[in-house]
Amino acid sequence: MSETYMGFVGVSTGSSSIMRVFPKWAEILELPTRKLIGHDVAIDSDPQVYRDLVASIHADPNHHGALVTTHKIAVHDAAGDLFDELDDLASTFGEISSIAKRGDKLTGAAKDPVTVRLGLEEFLSPTHFADTGAAALILGSGGSGSALSYQLGVREDAPSEVICLARSQKRLDHQRELHEKAGIDNGLYRYVVSSGSDDVDALLTELPAHSLVVNATGMGKDRPGSPVGDSGLFPARAVVWEFNYRGTLEFLRQARAQQEARGLVVEDGWRYFVHGWSQVIADVFDIPMPQETVDTLARAAAEVR
Repeated sequence: MSETYMGFVGVSTGSSSIMRVFPKWAEILELPTRKLIGHDVAIDSDPQVYRDLVASIHADPNHHGALVTTHKIAVHDAAGDLFDELDDLASTFGEISSIAKRGDKLTGAAKDPVTVRLGLEEFLSPTHFADTGAAALILGSGGSGSALSYQLGVREDAPSEVICLARSQKRLDHQRELHEKAGIDNGLYRYVVSSGSDDVDALLTELPAHSLVVNATGMGKDRPGSPVGDSGLFPARAVVWEFNYRGTLEFLRQARAQQEARGLVVEDGWRYFVHGWSQVIADVFDIPMPQETVDTLARAAAEVR
């Protein structure tokens, strides 16, 4: 019998810790394969590239399915019609982060809304915004940024304002449509097109103390740099969340450099990474993923890290 495998659709998959972590997790979870293969795709590739990749995963009987990062919206937009089923969140968010098979059917799911909530709950008090009057600034409006903006909008303890920032109006329009579909009061959101770090630095000065500032741009992982300029100053006692855990991580280093002087709470993307992969693995292999199992996987991953 031929060897089977799970896929990982990204930009530079070979440098991800999951390549070392997955075999250990597969052993713990007793998965039918210990092999993970990377599908590296350049950012903003031609739609046909995504269609060919999705079709090849569907046609390959040894391919169990895949996690999609960076290209989640692109996969949905270019190849959504190739799936037999999309879950409600994939349709609402216009993204696909999990590609799975159920018999002959190819299914797509959006796991970011779940993953981002699980990650946020680990370090942010359920009454943080009510207690402080803080706002939220989300830098980047791809799949992860959109998921966070949604979760902040449906959260019982909502920020005083959620600022959604992107390099293009198209991405912001996508977010606005998402919020409207979800029935969230658009009065909560401010949509800002940014031409560079000067815009971000100016927004940082407007934020009240304790605000949440998140790097969801992919900068510092998929491409070097930070959305914050060298003179950017985080709000006092802000909660700063870097979605990345690997790469050049300029944004994370900026936050840590100001951590003591500004009284910041700084989180990297490691637990977000653990939640993201565990949720997709559960979907691809159709297995339960209770919190105690996630904790076990996190400990095993930390040994490899």
